[in-house]
Amino acid sequence: MTTAETATPPAPVPAVDADWWRTAVIYQVYPRSFADSDGDGTGDLPGITSRLGHLADLGVDALWLSPFYPSPQCDGGYDVTDYRAVDPRYGTLDDFDALLARAHDLGIRLIVDLVPNHCSAEHPAFRAALAAAPGSAERDLFHFRDGRGPDGSLPPNDWTSMFEGPAWTRTVDPDGRPGQWYLHLFDPGQPDWNWDSLAVRADFERTLAFWLDRGVDGFRVDVCDACVKAPGLPDWPLPTHGVVEPVDGVMPPMWDQDGIHDIFRSWRRLLDTYEGPRILCAEAWLPPERAARIVRADEMHQAFNFRFLETLWRPDDLREVIDASLAANGAVGAPTTWVLSNHDVMRHASRFGYDGPVALEHGVGAGDPQPDRALGLRRARAATALMLALPGSAYLYQGEELGLPEATDLPDEVRQDPVWERSGHRIRGRDGCRVPLPWTTDGPALGFSTTADTWLPQPASYASYAAADQRDDPASTLSLYRRLLTLRRHHRLGEGPLRWQDSPGHVLHFTSGRVEVMTNFGTEPVPLPPTARPLAASATVTDTLPPDTTVWFTRW
Repeated sequence: MTTAETATPPAPVPAVDADWWRTAVIYQVYPRSFADSDGDGTGDLPGITSRLGHLADLGVDALWLSPFYPSPQCDGGYDVTDYRAVDPRYGTLDDFDALLARAHDLGIRLIVDLVPNHCSAEHPAFRAALAAAPGSAERDLFHFRDGRGPDGSLPPNDWTSMFEGPAWTRTVDPDGRPGQWYLHLFDPGQPDWNWDSLAVRADFERTLAFWLDRGVDGFRVDVCDACVKAPGLPDWPLPTHGVVEPVDGVMPPMWDQDGIHDIFRSWRRLLDTYEGPRILCAEAWLPPERAARIVRADEMHQAFNFRFLETLWRPDDLREVIDASLAANGAVGAPTTWVLSNHDVMRHASRFGYDGPVALEHGVGAGDPQPDRALGLRRARAATALMLALPGSAYLYQGEELGLPEATDLPDEVRQDPVWERSGHRIRGRDGCRVPLPWTTDGPALGFSTTADTWLPQPASYASYAAADQRDDPASTLSLYRRLLTLRRHHRLGEGPLRWQDSPGHVLHFTSGRVEVMTNFGTEPVPLPPTARPLAASATVTDTLPPDTTVWFTRW
């Protein structure tokens, strides 16, 4: 039986539901790369609004909008100068309100990004701090410290930036002499806020209220586990990239400190005063048992499951992380989230095209070993079908529904990720997953814009992934996603529970309600149960399940 022959029930309009977030499928839009309405080569809010029908047709429950705030764009918009405005490159507040209204008309909720760990070095508060004296109230909003060594020429501690190099930059005093140092866990253009300051806490609550009053349905909270630092900012000479684990029972001093939980409880109290519910989703690269502490009943609603995202295409590894995630979140009464791609990591249609691990944020250049594109897409479709059957909430990244691969042949001279320069051109960075989407097979930018001069160039190969050509092709990746989301809602798969079934070592087999799910990780086909009635599959199935394929079925 082929997936093209599978009939699916019509998708109902999302109902008003206080627990919608527990099983929601949420679609991430990276504004610069989704759709450009004014022909300047950069995506914008009206462009997103014009393409919301695509998301409604896909069947998602909510849209997560990456930063659209005023920004110098030293880190793709995660360097914010004004948390309560829209960058003119993206539009206006009126454009935002129009997007929100249209999304709600289509039954799609809207979640916006909050970036509380750091702002832009161009933020008025940081510019005032640079102009103020050491020990001033202005500098207390950030982490300013005297340097070490007899002349203060050494950084205050040994912390390194997530973008390579030291996590400290020295200032220059008004008289031209070297001054204090300021902390930035990321780029020097992103100074860290000091969350020990009550003024910082109060100002962010005003920001939350500003967007809640406009009607947003929640916030995805960027690197929320870094907001509070250990007292005294002690040295930590060990690596902190990827999922951050305790060392001898101690967390690194810049990650997951106990003080973050008071902040999250305060935000939750504020959100709970609004009709909704309005939700908080934590971006925290933590193991499941640590992330679960953030989603206790009076804190955030969800936390991204990065352990799942990092897991290789191996059945034992996946089963282990699925079990650990469900157990950790179940212990605090929270749903588990599942995610395979986002704006910071190599697209899963490409990383599954390699044998073995890959550096998720390092990027790929034309001279690097290239992924097996056919194998990567086959596994990506199978991984998505497995993920969307798991209990909990799922996050999709724009373009994955098209099977879009990483752009692995970008010219190095067009790269904009700050890690490219800060690493001395060792790490290409995340630009490859941020290339503008292909909507059509023709036009100067494949339907993204009216100009070919887009902020990142599109590979010529992207034309073969255009949404317009996939829309009516029953075997396309877009059609597969639509089918899976429709069936997921119809059979309420996100509610679970998950029950593992006996299977060979290279097969994962579980049930969720009446639906059974099988994924074949082996190199040979495996037989389906003789009474299996396939509902959907990531590749063509008959009475056997091919390698690197997932099938959903019920029994006759």
